[in-house]
Amino acid sequence: MTETETKRSANFIRHIVAEDLSNNKNNGKVATRFPPEPNGYLHIGHAKSICLNFGIAEEYQGTCNLRFDDTNPSKEEQEYIDAIKEDVRWLGFDWGAKEYYASNYFDKFYDLAVALIKQGKAYVCELNADQVREYRGTLTEAGKNSPYRDRSIEENLRLFSTMKNGEQEEGSAVLRAKIDMASPNMNMRDPTIYRIRKISHHQTGDKWCIYPMYDFAHCISDALEGITHSLCTLEFADHRPLYDWYLDQLDVGHPQQIEFSRLSLQHTIVSKRKLKLLVDKGYVDGWSDPRMPTLSGLRRRGFTPASIREFCKRIGVTKVDNSIEMAMLESCIRDDLGDNAFRVMGVLKPIKLVIENFDNDKTETLNAPNHPQNEAMGTRPLPFTREIYIDQDDFREEANRKYKRLVLGGEVRLRYGYVIKCHEAKKDENGNIVELRCTYDPETLGKKPEGRKVRGVIHWVSATESIPAEVRLYGCLFSDTTPETAANFEDSISENSLTILKDCRLESSLVNAKLAQGYQFEREGYFCLDSKYSSPEKKVFNLTVALKDTWSKSAS
Repeated sequence: MTETETKRSANFIRHIVAEDLSNNKNNGKVATRFPPEPNGYLHIGHAKSICLNFGIAEEYQGTCNLRFDDTNPSKEEQEYIDAIKEDVRWLGFDWGAKEYYASNYFDKFYDLAVALIKQGKAYVCELNADQVREYRGTLTEAGKNSPYRDRSIEENLRLFSTMKNGEQEEGSAVLRAKIDMASPNMNMRDPTIYRIRKISHHQTGDKWCIYPMYDFAHCISDALEGITHSLCTLEFADHRPLYDWYLDQLDVGHPQQIEFSRLSLQHTIVSKRKLKLLVDKGYVDGWSDPRMPTLSGLRRRGFTPASIREFCKRIGVTKVDNSIEMAMLESCIRDDLGDNAFRVMGVLKPIKLVIENFDNDKTETLNAPNHPQNEAMGTRPLPFTREIYIDQDDFREEANRKYKRLVLGGEVRLRYGYVIKCHEAKKDENGNIVELRCTYDPETLGKKPEGRKVRGVIHWVSATESIPAEVRLYGCLFSDTTPETAANFEDSISENSLTILKDCRLESSLVNAKLAQGYQFEREGYFCLDSKYSSPEKKVFNLTVALKDTWSKSAS
């Protein structure tokens, strides 16, 4: 990491880690972990955590585990596990052999729960869910003890064993920690440690019918894996006393939990529950819909790993929740593609233009750079023929001087080509322009016409040598700036988040377009080949981002 990068990436967590190392805390070791629950696909908020955890491990020559906190099999699937691993690798991080599952420790969790019972610090409670909530109290009123709280250790051990052996029904009993029902921290009011779930687990099968709660399993997993710095978002700050309490009672090691602000990106939601609802209700085309803030959706839309990592650097790591503007994320991918995307021409709303003084059976090959500022990216051939397509928006029968494109009786230059002049616009019976008739000046290839002023430059493709394509223009899925705070986030779903253009024409070089390669359609935007619907027979391109920031204009 360069000095500049180190300064940019500096944050309070890195300061804590650096100080711990200088004091030889944890024997000079740094061990972090990225611990997703496999109950959905990763989103942009997870990218911040991934970059932070793996980044700190890399920066301080430590380790970072990938651990699946799989304690709720009713919501978990192998599909999610596979997708999570793909996303982490795509971002550029490798956990090596350090892949773990909370379910690896189910036997140990059970033994430690028994140990708490034997210490008199856990009990089996038979209150139902509604009664538990009633006994728990409120933020302003203390809770009251469960009538089962003072059972003997022997009775609790027996009942917990019947829970484990499947002798009790779901919801009939839970194992709770015995802490303090009057605590001002609601998480400390005798939280549940184990509950009964008679459901097969994707890793352990039917071995267990009781499963530990996240708070119990998470801290112990950290300790068993020798994690030194357990990094999590601010909503877990109120859970830290419980994290510490479990570890203090069980003497299995004590990682340090450190909280940082979660990522809140405007015009998006980053709740996996709500994202799953969008998928289940058909608002989007699956988890990888390019309008989704999931990493798979961003990847399908054309975002690069480098742009996501740069975004995470720019937003930084703080203890203050803030709302990040979409313009910042788009700026990161625009900067990356500006340097690395191949330039091509695509006509999204084509209208035929006939060059009457060009031979009907002739094809001339023009030459164009793949990137105007990077000669190393080479050049590409542009077939020039009698019939071409230009964009409908690039022609008007009449226009004022501010209009710098083709008008009836006016001249423009074709990008990388000749100057043409339009003298006729043919229309159908409804008055729609269907064809333009023009002439070209063969002396203007790479030269200015003598004694004439050309209005501007327009893009084009050969009518006979271009390829047909479908182009999908994506916008924000939500019209509201902060849909997650809305009373009903579904009401904020935009009706204009996707426009599909089916009759586009693209230059012939895109017949060999590659997935994960960005392309700038000149004067249109940055696009990528769609990984789901595109095929050799049918090219489908997705809009990644516009050429220029449109957010500042929309806000003014």
